[in-house]
Amino acid sequence: MKDKSRQKAPSRVEADMDVLETARAVIRIEADGVARLEERLGDDFRRAVETMVECVEAGGKIIVTGVGKSGIIAKKIAATMNSTGTTAFFMHPVEAVHGDLGMVNSGDVVVAISKSGKSEELAALLPTFKRLGTAIIALTGDLESDLAHESAVALDVGVDAEACPFDLVPTASTSCALAMGDALAVAIFVRRGLRAEHFAFHHPGGSLGKRLLLTVGDIMHVGEEVPLVGENATMREALVEIIEKRLGVTGVTGDDGKLVGIITDGDIKRILMGNPDVKDIRDIEVGSVMTRNPRTIGAGELVAKAIQTMEADAGRLITSLMIVDSDGRPTGIVHMHDCLRTGIA
Repeated sequence: MKDKSRQKAPSRVEADMDVLETARAVIRIEADGVARLEERLGDDFRRAVETMVECVEAGGKIIVTGVGKSGIIAKKIAATMNSTGTTAFFMHPVEAVHGDLGMVNSGDVVVAISKSGKSEELAALLPTFKRLGTAIIALTGDLESDLAHESAVALDVGVDAEACPFDLVPTASTSCALAMGDALAVAIFVRRGLRAEHFAFHHPGGSLGKRLLLTVGDIMHVGEEVPLVGENATMREALVEIIEKRLGVTGVTGDDGKLVGIITDGDIKRILMGNPDVKDIRDIEVGSVMTRNPRTIGAGELVAKAIQTMEADAGRLITSLMIVDSDGRPTGIVHMHDCLRTGIA
């Protein structure tokens, strides 16, 4: 006789569905928690940003601290601030009471992260911060906590529930603290009027740094490497220039030295195909067949922009770009291969 009290184990399909539903619930709960932060932003957030901007512009630094999962979030926020030009570092509360407090000065700002606002490790630091006159900005889920009351500004990052089924493991709360920290970092960046170049200064390595720092002037061909002929030159002379300079193109200049057009090896093919009666194009004047008003760029522009310029017209992609000065005179040339070798594209 079968034991009817024994339940049938869930099938693999049912188990997979449970996993997916759990994952969806976690993402939904965390997304809802982060979305609600927007409604809480107001004067307190503005004061927090102004406090940190004043600190950094006066030569101070931002100290971000927290314990456990909040400490991990604090490290990320400090890293984001540093990468956006706001001097910051993470300080572990336990290490702080054993000497690291020596890194904190009166003009600094402390960003303290605690879900409950009752962390014993952080509480032990508050008297020292007050003696130093260090401003505290709290990211906490309890605005009635001691941490919130002792802070110059307390930002609410509380959640209705964690994504953990037992409402225990910091999940939604850490996501909200991270989002608020990112909001502070970016708001400070914008408030200080910084630009992409400032961001790039702190990211000199890798494709990101190259994309934001490397200019056309850093990689362009100059001097004798630049293929150029006069407007009254013959196609014979243009062909020699194209072949010798090995860039598949030559610029064309007027009597005043300004760039007036361009001839490519592709143009030569099109001239021959479009004029079957022409047996020899070598004696044709360049000015009668060149492409006028070619795309150009300045030496100070980013390599990334040079690539965009070459690819701007999907129906007429080009592989070389003439560099001109403010008067329209050619100073160099860059080929798509030069750009690709930088690793940007």
